[in-house]
Amino acid sequence: MYIYLHGFSSGPESTKAKYIKAQFAQIGIELQVPDLNQDDFTHLTVSRQIAQAVDLFPPDRSPVTLIGSSLGGWIAAIIAQNHPQVERLVLLAPAFDFLAHWLPKIGEQQLNSWQKTGYLSIYHHATKNLVPLHYDFLTDAQNYPLVEINRVLPTLIIHGIHDDVIPVGASQSYVIDRPWVDLLEWNSDHQLTDASERIWQEIRRFCQV
Repeated sequence: MYIYLHGFSSGPESTKAKYIKAQFAQIGIELQVPDLNQDDFTHLTVSRQIAQAVDLFPPDRSPVTLIGSSLGGWIAAIIAQNHPQVERLVLLAPAFDFLAHWLPKIGEQQLNSWQKTGYLSIYHHATKNLVPLHYDFLTDAQNYPLVEINRVLPTLIIHGIHDDVIPVGASQSYVIDRPWVDLLEWNSDHQLTDASERIWQEIRRFCQV
């Protein structure tokens, strides 16, 4: 089984998700692309997304390949750490150390307001409007330190060198002590939408499909 996990404030209709799903379909493979928003982005948490993805796993324990974009990449790595059924990871601009990169952009004043009121308005790219996000997202995400992700399994990371959301340095740091991870650094940004065809070719090579 192949499962694609989209990024934060994104959805299954994102450009990359639709393109990769269509390419899989052309070779007769169904790519599962769950909507991790579950029509309730306000109460989104990392734990909820993990549970939703794992619920898709085949009950016969046949192998699963996870393809994760941005926050979905970090979540895919967390899932693989605890579920041996995952045999392979493809991570596209994975949001390693997400909070460390994201919270400074929010700023101290907004962060204090978020904690006090319980909600922070986030622009959601799938719905194209502002949606409140509960503070539980932050407290829950803190339960998943990156240092604990160290299971040895085939992993391919593709990251743009012009990524201003999650800098390529996050992936470079990740691979230092994880020699089983292959990192491709491309002349692209966080979205990697200009590299969709190259991404698909690397997925085919890496997954041998």
